[in-house]
Amino acid sequence: MIRNLARRAMAFCHERRGTIAITFALAAIPVILAMGAAVDFSLVSREKATLDGYADAAALSAVNTTAMAISASTEQTNAANYFTAQASTLKRGTVSSVSATVTDSGTGRTAVVSYTATMPTSFMGVLGMNTVKISGSSTAASALPTYIDFYLLLDNTPSMGVGATPADVAKMVANTPDQCAFACHDLSAVPNDYYTLAKSLGVTTRIDVVRTATQQLMDTAKATQTVPSQFRMAIYDFGLDASVSGLTRIFPLSASLSAAKTAAGLIDLMTVPYQGYNNDQATDFDGALATMNSAIATPGDGSSPSKPAKILFFVSDGVADAQYPSTCSQPTTGGRCQEPITVANCTTLKNRGIKIAVLYTTYLALPTNSWYMTWINPFNPGPYGPSVNSKIAANMQACASPGFYFEVSPTDGISQAMASLFQKVVQSARLTK
Repeated sequence: MIRNLARRAMAFCHERRGTIAITFALAAIPVILAMGAAVDFSLVSREKATLDGYADAAALSAVNTTAMAISASTEQTNAANYFTAQASTLKRGTVSSVSATVTDSGTGRTAVVSYTATMPTSFMGVLGMNTVKISGSSTAASALPTYIDFYLLLDNTPSMGVGATPADVAKMVANTPDQCAFACHDLSAVPNDYYTLAKSLGVTTRIDVVRTATQQLMDTAKATQTVPSQFRMAIYDFGLDASVSGLTRIFPLSASLSAAKTAAGLIDLMTVPYQGYNNDQATDFDGALATMNSAIATPGDGSSPSKPAKILFFVSDGVADAQYPSTCSQPTTGGRCQEPITVANCTTLKNRGIKIAVLYTTYLALPTNSWYMTWINPFNPGPYGPSVNSKIAANMQACASPGFYFEVSPTDGISQAMASLFQKVVQSARLTK
């Protein structure tokens, strides 16, 4: 019996049939475990992607348009709460911790949302790995809004009654006995004054275009601001009546851009009691800018509503006509001074940190007008279009802060020019903070 058992044992040891089945059975163990681990990894990856999405949304919620008007500390709490609320809907796993950091700097806001979580496993539990820890982080950033107060100083003096385009000028010249290109609003001659004539002829004057452009600027500002009350507007002109001319506020500083648009619709050409009133001296730039300097408070850096930057937005044809008997840079008649704007007054404003954006409406050459040829042409030579040798253009550019000058010729659109200059001012303010 012993020999029989020994013989069978020896036969079993030398048997080679069925090894494939045994080998497969042994090899299947790690394969099955690997497949199970892949399934677990796929489930964990899917949950991590979900949590990463929640972190992205939480970080973005702290830097969106609405959030930028709220303090960083409040948004830090809000971002953490947002993530926690979303993560509570997970079907598998538990969030171990979540943290949010929201910081404001001179250039913008940054939000970082981080989390750690524990995910259960299924197949990997056979190896004693019942859970897997995961973590993630999301960062979002946005530029801080720059708060700006705009003070619009709009030239509505009689010279802004000139035709807006060469065609408008030609129509006025052809329909006036003295070939006058200006739609003077002479109250003593109404309804036979040139202002009424221009209206009946369908002539568009410079002041008409400025009025429309100013209204459209309010729409541009409203569409551009990223937070409520980011931009405030005040509107000034030189007075509706030459008998009481001087810097006149037609709309106080306000964040109501809709109300500013309505007020801008009232902008009109200055009236004169009669032809030659006050020797036609109705454009006192020196006095207006000095008063403007007093009206504008000390500027801030634009970082908050309480520290707005200050911008003087000046639209004019750039020629003063006032009583400057001792300071005029040009020859005078009895002290009447007709000259390009005095840069010193602009410098006073800029030295206080007030930026000046200048839109120069090219002073048109009027070769058929003897007054123009005698008093203006000497410092404004050249045809229609941007003035290359014009002292008016040179002084208007010198009045402006660097990069904030725009000349708009009769063939250009004043509305588009005002919008472009506005966007340039806003963009520059953001880049230099």
